[in-house]
Amino acid sequence: MMFDTTHNLPRGTICIEDLEIGMTRSLTKQVTDRDIELFAEVSTDRNPVHLDDDYAQDTIFEGRIAHGMLTALISAVIGEQLPGHGTVYLAQSLKFLAPVRPGDVVTAEVKVTAIDHAKRRVTLETHCSVGKTMVLKGEALVLAPSRKFD
Repeated sequence: MMFDTTHNLPRGTICIEDLEIGMTRSLTKQVTDRDIELFAEVSTDRNPVHLDDDYAQDTIFEGRIAHGMLTALISAVIGEQLPGHGTVYLAQSLKFLAPVRPGDVVTAEVKVTAIDHAKRRVTLETHCSVGKTMVLKGEALVLAPSRKFD
């Protein structure tokens, strides 16, 4: 069953001049078998814990899991919503807390925690969850777009 993502917020740009501490944006996506296969192909990470049901059954996860970086949908929120188009990643820390399985619906959320207008840098609290379970958390530092440089 495909997950309806039509409730995701509009994509675009919020310039640094319009950002405020506490602003949040999120995106929700179902992780599919096809996503896992495509990520394995693009990343060349073909660890059988992601691709082989029999192998994965004998691991601590007792079944296949998605690649950790595939579940970090944070860059989609940052690049498309907050701050959005024109944003440049400078740093990202991630701590993986729980596995994501094929079919799980992941919600990625970012929240503005600091703004350095002089350097156009924005610090964002980042996390992803499946239902009420936080599956990863971290912090991002980005260079935000500005109207002064349009």
